[in-house]
Parts: sequence; C-alpha cells; structure tokens
Amino acid sequence: MANTTTMHLAVSLDLTSMPTADFALVAGLARKAEEVGLDMIIVADSGPGSALSISPFEATTLLAALATATSRIGLVAGASTVAHQPYNLARRFASLDIVSHGRVGWNASLTQNPREAANFSRPEGFSDEDFRRRAEEFIGIVQGLWQGWDPDALLFDKSGGRFHDPEKMHLLDHKGEFFSVRGPLNVARSPQDMPVLVLSGLSEPDMDIAARTADVILLDDGPAEGAKARFDDLKRRVMAAGRDPDAVRVLMNVSLAAGDGPDAIADRLEERFRSRSCDGFNILMPARGPALDDFVDRVVPELRRRGLVRGGYRGTTLRSHLGLAGGGDQ
Repeated sequence: MANTTTMHLAVSLDLTSMPTADFALVAGLARKAEEVGLDMIIVADSGPGSALSISPFEATTLLAALATATSRIGLVAGASTVAHQPYNLARRFASLDIVSHGRVGWNASLTQNPREAANFSRPEGFSDEDFRRRAEEFIGIVQGLWQGWDPDALLFDKSGGRFHDPEKMHLLDHKGEFFSVRGPLNVARSPQDMPVLVLSGLSEPDMDIAARTADVILLDDGPAEGAKARFDDLKRRVMAAGRDPDAVRVLMNVSLAAGDGPDAIADRLEERFRSRSCDGFNILMPARGPALDDFVDRVVPELRRRGLVRGGYRGTTLRSHLGLAGGGDQ
C-alpha cells in the first residue's frame, strides 16, 4: 500500500514554447527535475495536423533520447490512438521501457483532435462515441500485448534450442470492432511489469474507462469542493471495476500563476492535497529554464520541508516512484 501522505509530482513540458529544436535544453530540464526527485516528466504528442504540430520533437523519439540523458526520473510521452496502430505503439513503448530500465509511461488522451484523423486516411474523423469505443479497444490491446510474456518466459537456451517457454507465452488473438491483433509482442516483458498508462482529456463518459484501465489519471484544476467530489467518485469507480482504489494515482493539472511566491504556491498545493482532492499534481509549464528552476529550487524544497514530498527516489522504476504495484523493485 502506498504512503498516502506522499504528494506525487509530475511536470508537463510545453515544447511549443521553444523557439528552436534544442534537445540540450530539454535534457537539462529533465535532469533538473530528476535532481529534486520529481516522479516524472510528460511530453506531449505532436501528431501532424494537431494543434501541437509546431512542437520541435515527436514525443516517443524524444523519450528515447531522454532515457540516455537521465537515470531515475519517469519519462511519459503522449501518443495518439488515431496516429498509431496498437501493435506498433505497444512495441515502441515496450522497447522504450527496456531502454530506460522501467521508467516509461504512455499518455493517451481521450479527447479527439478533429484535424488529426484526416492525416491517417479518415478525413471524416470519428463520432465521439466511436472514438471512445475505439480508444478503449486500442488501450486494451496495448495492455494485453504488454502482458503477453511472463517475466521468465524467454530462455535464450542455445544448447537446448529453446528461445522461450511456450507455456509462458500468451497469444492475444484479439478480434474486435475496430482492430484485429494476434500477438504476441516481439519485445520482452517490461522491467516494471508494463509501462505506466496515463489517461488525460477525460469527459464524464470516459471516467469508467479510466477507472478500468489507467495507472495515472490527469484531471484539470477546478473548485476545491468539486475536485474532492470528483476524486472520491473516481476512486469509487475504480473499486466498482474490481480494482484496489490505491492502484490509480489521480493528479491535478496545475498552472502556476506568475508572481506567486513559493510559500503561496506551496500553500495552494498543500491545501488541495490535504483535502484529499488528488494524489498529487502535474505542473504545466513552458520548456524554458526559469519556470522549472523556480519550481524545483524554491517550491519543491518548501513542500519537502512540510513533509509532503519524499526526500528522493526509493526505487528505480516509474511504478515504484508512483507507489504502484508491479514496480519491479518495491
């Protein structure tokens, strides 16, 4: 069971704010966030035709590079369920998780970008209901493929001529409304059981999907009373789906107002956290040094002084940072 007094912290970097494609800058920001022990950084998908098309990097490619520039912090990339096929996306994130030694997550948005589908042979797009059903089927396939190999299934036994134990390999054999995928994935099982699934862009009809599938749910900020009710409702839905309510982390998206001092920001975050409106926060900020510097140099130490943020990483995987089962080293 996770320590419910620990505030989880993530940072979403807005790469569209970068004047040029400066990987050294992004890597420096990731290392800065790692130095103070933030759980993860999130970079957005920049699919062609989307509102983020001016982003200088494709998110999963950037993650591969960041995995070599960092060693502890979790790395989460957005990837669209429209722009990818589930098998290739599952393979990509499984590979990234191996490269990063279990530090990767996939951020799947359940908000449809009306311009995106036209770049992927669907000029008419999807109805909201079709998009929702398709996204849930897509997510289920990806998670099923990630679990296609038991942890000790691959033998690599050259003398005996056995690559794997057939009893520990599981065909997905999925035939659904939108996709047909046989499996298994041709990548070994993740060091952290499977990559972390982060869901964002949720409307009311999406909440049950999130309760059934997500490891982390990102919700927009709102009035304190409503946020508490929403948090409690989500945890009830997780239980109704047959899951431990502590199996899901609910993080609130927060933009830090310019000019607020570190004490005022810490007060705001502490108040929301103590009221049990969330399990922590996803700080939205531009990919520029000063904004992140102010947060990690002034706000995080104050939160740590108040006993809200852990003193450092207690494991090596993203799941262990978040206190989730299957972390591999908890």
